[in-house]
Order: sequence, then C-alpha cells, then structure tokens
Amino acid sequence: MGGNQTSVTEFLLLGFPLSRRTQLLLFGLFSLSYAFTLLGNGVILGLISLDSRLHTPMYFFLAHLAVVDITYACTTVPQMLVNLLNPAKPISFVGCMTQTFLFLTFALTECLLLVVMSYDRYVAICHPLRYSVIMSWRVCITLVVTSWACGSLLSLVHLALLLPLPFCGPQKINHFFCEIIAVLKLACADTHVNEMMVLAGAVSVLVGPLSSIVISYIHILRAILKMRSGEGLQKAFSTYSSHLCVVGLFYSTAIIIYVGPQSGGPKEQKKYLLLFHSLCNPVLNPLIYSLRSKEVKAAVKRMLEKQRTS
Repeated sequence: MGGNQTSVTEFLLLGFPLSRRTQLLLFGLFSLSYAFTLLGNGVILGLISLDSRLHTPMYFFLAHLAVVDITYACTTVPQMLVNLLNPAKPISFVGCMTQTFLFLTFALTECLLLVVMSYDRYVAICHPLRYSVIMSWRVCITLVVTSWACGSLLSLVHLALLLPLPFCGPQKINHFFCEIIAVLKLACADTHVNEMMVLAGAVSVLVGPLSSIVISYIHILRAILKMRSGEGLQKAFSTYSSHLCVVGLFYSTAIIIYVGPQSGGPKEQKKYLLLFHSLCNPVLNPLIYSLRSKEVKAAVKRMLEKQRTS
C-alpha cells in the first residue's frame, strides 16, 4: 500500500464531460476570453506606467490587481485549454502541486488587495484633506507588499499540509485544474485538518475582509450622499460603483465555493461557478474600471493622440 501511495507521478484532470464538438467550441471561447484578459489587463498596466497622471495610490493598487488577474488566469486557463484539446493528457504531480499553490497565492492576494483598495477609497472620499498624508507612498507600498506576502504565506501553509498526504486509487481530479478541495478528495488519509484549514483560510480572507469592505462602503455611501458638489458626487460615485462591482463579483462567487458546505452540495455547479470566477473575473475587472473611470478614458485618449501626432 505504501508503495502505491508514494509512486504517484501524475493526475488526470476530468474537466468538463462534454462532446468533442462542444469542447472545441469552448476552446475557442475560452481562448478569446484568455486573450482579452491578457490584453485588457496589459492595457491597464501600460496606461498606468506610461501616464504620469495615473501615478496615484488608487491606480498603483489597480496595477497590482491587473498583475494578479493576469497571473491568476495564466495559472489555470492554459492547462484547461490543453485539456479541451487533449482530455487524456495528464498533469504531473509537481505541476499539479505548483498549480494549487499559485492559484491559492493569487486568489488570496486579490482578496487582500480588494480590501486595500476599499480602504484607499474610504480615505479618499471620507477624509479627502488628509488623503495625501494617510495614503503616502510608503504606506501604499507596505500595504501591497503585505498583501502579496500574506497570500504567499497562507498558500505555503496549505501546500505544506497537502504534500505529505498519500494518494491512491484512480488519480482523476474532478475539476478543470488542481483545485485544492478536488485534490484532497483523492488522498488516502484523513484530510480533516486540511479541510478545516481551507475553511478557516476562506473565512479569514473572505468573510472577515468582506465585512470590513462593507463597513467602509457604508461610510463611503454616507459621505457621498452628503456631498453638495455635483462634479465631486459624480466622480466619487463612479469610483465607488466600479470597485463595488469588482468586489461583488469576486467575493460572492468565492464565498459560495469555499465557505458554503463542501459535502452533499451541487459539486458540478460549484465547478462551473469557479470557472466563471477564474475566467470571467479577470476579463471583467479591466472593463469595469475602464468603463467607469474618466481618468482611464482620458489616458486612453491622450495615448491615442500621441500616436497620431508622432
């Protein structure tokens, strides 16, 4: 038994049990979505780095969110596209563990970055006169570094608990990537500690931060409603609504997947929900910010004008 458990070298991702024609159709759709993810977030990064008017804390955090979205998609989508073309192609044990770690790192980091962005908006709208003092570049860099560090460390904890587990039986993961809950189901040992850590981690980086975001946005909404300037009201509500859309999309799907009951629930529905979470959120984020932000639209116009005159 021990020999079988330690000889695992690869897993087979079951992905989506669909007809060949449907898989090819999904390959085309997901490839387009992946391309738009890289293009949209790449444009956001380019605009922020090239336009000095966007060198502000808000867009500094948005740039890191774009980096997370790009890496988040690159962690899961390429393997999913490979599986759609060749469902029988396995993923190595090392590759699977690496994918699990990277997915958790980027997902956890995005959770924390959204909290940081909500705090930035809270200070900007509720304490505008003290904004430059409170949100200094030193504070901004510290918040971003802390978000990345906490996301990486929490993922390392999950990986450290996952690696020692023995695996036996058919190495078929009922998912389109090496999602940690799906991988744990293949272990031949008691995974109660792992499952509790996943739940505890989800509560700590989802429910807790979401509560603080909600409180921040209650204060923001109250401050917006008290504004007398029509232009200031419109600008504040624009940034408020765009960030609220991103937060709602990200946290609602993540909480349903990881905080809800893991047994006896609609597992296939959660798999498709995580597909939306992994594939659509990185595409929608730059669209939401670019469509709702006048600064981004103005930056695009300036870049286009420069290209025409050059």
